[in-house]
Amino acid sequence: MIVQPVDTSSRERILAATAEVLGRMGKTKLSLSEVALQAGVSRPTLYRWFASKDDLLDALGIWERHMYERGVAEACAGLPANEKLDATLRYIVNYQHSYPGLRVVDIEPAHMIRRLSHIIPLMRARLERLIAGPDSAEAAATAVRVAVSHYLVRSDDDADFLEQLRHAARVKHHAP
Repeated sequence: MIVQPVDTSSRERILAATAEVLGRMGKTKLSLSEVALQAGVSRPTLYRWFASKDDLLDALGIWERHMYERGVAEACAGLPANEKLDATLRYIVNYQHSYPGLRVVDIEPAHMIRRLSHIIPLMRARLERLIAGPDSAEAAATAVRVAVSHYLVRSDDDADFLEQLRHAARVKHHAP
């Protein structure tokens, strides 16, 4: 499940609303009025936090990375080292299934492919740290390719997606 914003400030609500509106309308048709309405704030409040649409989208990218990182950290919290990789893979499946901003790929694929160029190296580095063995870089790269493939061409079979990630990351025994 996606981690919800801990901070309920106007800024957090605006960023969460931006992800939702972006997922419905895409970057080109993103309406700051719609974002403000979705966030339950006035346009002047939105502009106090973000001077322009570009500022808002830049902040959204940072916020999304922090949300993802926080979600992975929470999914792995308290787990023994040998279970953290599987917890991370399960989180990737849940994240891709439920995060509204990811639907932008259906509306504006070129925009999302550009954004993926920033996300893929972070995802790969995190997985590489969790995968044991001399070929951890190869396994991490393969798992990221599986995740990106499922991101671009979604299926409704989360269990199959998870099993493909586990296979790619060479998870031998996974937690229930």
